[in-house]
Amino acid sequence: MALTYDVPPELLSRTIEAATVSDLLVPGKWLQGGELLMTIGLLLPMEPAACRAYVRDVAEGGAACLALGLGHGLPYQEAPEPLVTAAREAGLPLLTVPDEVPFIAVTKAVFDARATEQREVLHRAFATQRRLTAAAATSDGLQPMLEEWTAATGIGATVLDPLGRQLATAEQEPRTPLEHAHDLVERVAARGLRGSATSTAGGRQLEVQPLGARRLRGLLLLAGRPDDAARSVVPGLISLLSLELERRHLRDEPERRRRSALLSELLADEELAADRARDMLASVGLSAERVRAVVVESAPATGAGGDPAPVGPSEGAAQETAADLALAMPGGLVRVTGGPGPASAQLIEAVVGEELDIHAVLGRFAPHCPAGIGPATAPEAVRVSLRQATGLLAVSRTSGAPVEARQSEAARLLLGLGDRRTLHGYADTVLGPLDLAEHGEELIATLSAWLETGGAWDATSRRLGVHRHTVRNRLDKAMDLTGRRLEDPDDRFDLWLATRIRRGGAPLPGSR
Repeated sequence: MALTYDVPPELLSRTIEAATVSDLLVPGKWLQGGELLMTIGLLLPMEPAACRAYVRDVAEGGAACLALGLGHGLPYQEAPEPLVTAAREAGLPLLTVPDEVPFIAVTKAVFDARATEQREVLHRAFATQRRLTAAAATSDGLQPMLEEWTAATGIGATVLDPLGRQLATAEQEPRTPLEHAHDLVERVAARGLRGSATSTAGGRQLEVQPLGARRLRGLLLLAGRPDDAARSVVPGLISLLSLELERRHLRDEPERRRRSALLSELLADEELAADRARDMLASVGLSAERVRAVVVESAPATGAGGDPAPVGPSEGAAQETAADLALAMPGGLVRVTGGPGPASAQLIEAVVGEELDIHAVLGRFAPHCPAGIGPATAPEAVRVSLRQATGLLAVSRTSGAPVEARQSEAARLLLGLGDRRTLHGYADTVLGPLDLAEHGEELIATLSAWLETGGAWDATSRRLGVHRHTVRNRLDKAMDLTGRRLEDPDDRFDLWLATRIRRGGAPLPGSR
């Protein structure tokens, strides 16, 4: 076989997928793409315009190359010039097949070559898979697996945790900055295990695949365009990396239990010293000056017939959700406890630094779940924040979104749950004994300031300009008069709501 004109190198590099024979004048609609189309030119027109139309139809049909059979008893003994010109103009390689080479021999040669290529792809894929499996058997398989993958395929690979933080990476070319893939990573992470995504940055293809068995444990970022052999190994790479991340998750369980126990100790001590509280938080790397408690209700919503609705984590997934939150919350102080609600309810309690964007974390790892966010307090007063966060769960169930104690939006939501006359009647019921007491306004102001500072005695005394013992004496008197207890979360929530109603505006005329 010989070329009929000086074919550019980029045309010669085309891949031949198959070989076929046709003497139709319009064969394009019968092609699938990538074929070597052979013809003896039995019906081939010799007018230049008709020749160009024929070649254009072949090219638009997706043929990679056109071959003309020559020989005795055949229409042509050499390639006609109109056909050569039309092929050159269309950018379609044109070959001639000599008489001694039957078309069936060309067809067999093409299919034999394709079979050989496919065998080579399989052999390379199997070899790469074996290397990855051997790397996965090491004590820390992430980095060795990525290095073996990149050495075998030339494709850069990075494993990220669900928050997009790098765990391991291997690249032959200059590393792809993670910020180039930020949006891609965020999009895949938001969908969990349900999909992947690709894009292009800096002239390189970027691909993100989710990792994990039943929950998202991480993300695989590939930088480059895998060939057929590498592409066939990608599912195996994802499986091995997922197994390694699941193994790491199980290996980290003792540390999660230790931090859960530390949180229980932090919340159990009613007279916790400030220095002791800060030391406990510092031991897990949480050095924030002010912290807040977060409570998430993990009981599933029920649908028709009492079946669990497909939103929110089920009771059996509470520990998994807690582990996800522990990963996302600096310090990892998270525990699972029984809730005060339905028998199937479980609460996930956590302590986080004031600066953490807790709404973003809850939106990612506990969507659709009722959640209360307590006010920021000193570490030794975090129990108070926890009580207020727990009290806000009922409001969160009503609103369908996390509710934060310090947000004016939360207060407006509570005030909007009923008409103003009813709300002010409620506030009068709770605070009425203080209204009738001597220096009642002073007692209510002290109670309101104490609740707003999250139960911090020093902060309340500074705000009011009195000694902390005076604050304590006033609150003791207020509790005696109202019959409430500050340590009771329900009483505390009632007092907080009543003072916020009073602050929200004057009662309606005739409401008292």
